[in-house]
Amino acid sequence: MPKIIENLEARLIEEARKQLEDAGYGSLTIRSIAKACGVGVGTVYNYFPSKDALLASHLLADWNQCIAAIQAVSTYSHSPRPVTLCIYDQLVAFSRRHKALFRDKAAAASFAGSFSQYHGMLRAQLAAPLRKFCGSDFQADFIAEALLTWTMAGKPFDEIYGMIEKLF
Repeated sequence: MPKIIENLEARLIEEARKQLEDAGYGSLTIRSIAKACGVGVGTVYNYFPSKDALLASHLLADWNQCIAAIQAVSTYSHSPRPVTLCIYDQLVAFSRRHKALFRDKAAAASFAGSFSQYHGMLRAQLAAPLRKFCGSDFQADFIAEALLTWTMAGKPFDEIYGMIEKLF
């Protein structure tokens, strides 16, 4: 009879996060995660088809919390500044929490092929709460792209918003 391990998927994701922070993307393997969690390699593959899928699950869970925070502010805000500030704050916090992955050259090489697909999805998610303040979808997308680009470049919010507010 197979053993039942409570919350195995969450344990696998947490172990991947830990190993990523401790040793970097290149050292993280499905085998090392399986060993640390006390399961077989095949068991890990039952949950995640690859190391990248496992890491994507980790990032997605955190990103969904960021989006929920942005949506909460957007629901009650009647002006674009608080929504834009929340997006900025969530982007900064997310990038800080995952800086080990974002700075890892092996990870960048692995994810390079899917960058444009996910970048477009990210821009759409950031544009969604801005649409109610914009005259067109393009305007919201443009503002979201500018906010994403300049936030990740390290520009302060007031400098970014000084330009963006002219677009609303």
